[in-house]
Amino acid sequence: QVQLVESGGGLVQAGGSLRLTCVASGSISSIKSMGWYRRAPGTQRQREMVATITPTDYTNYADSVKDRFIISRDNAKNTVYLQMNSLKPEDTAVYYCNFQGWFGRYDYWGQGTQVTVSS
Repeated sequence: QVQLVESGGGLVQAGGSLRLTCVASGSISSIKSMGWYRRAPGTQRQREMVATITPTDYTNYADSVKDRFIISRDNAKNTVYLQMNSLKPEDTAVYYCNFQGWFGRYDYWGQGTQVTVSS
């Protein structure tokens, strides 16, 4: 059974940086994309896509994080990272890691890690 475990969240002042890490344990193959999503506190809105990356390094970013966040991956370690720079209070959210397989074969989510940016 595949599990995704996130780490690296925490409290940081505006303008600071954090690096999130997500490791997928268990057997996983035919990855279509890996990514990070977030949900702001006190909302029931759908999780917002932050950044995604394919095994061939095609990346996609939300407009709100372009030029500040960088997603990267290590295929051999089934690990995806999110380097977050110039953090803003509006980046405060629970960040979730996601791995998706081709043709909807799987859609794995982590438990989430809290990121809080103080002003």
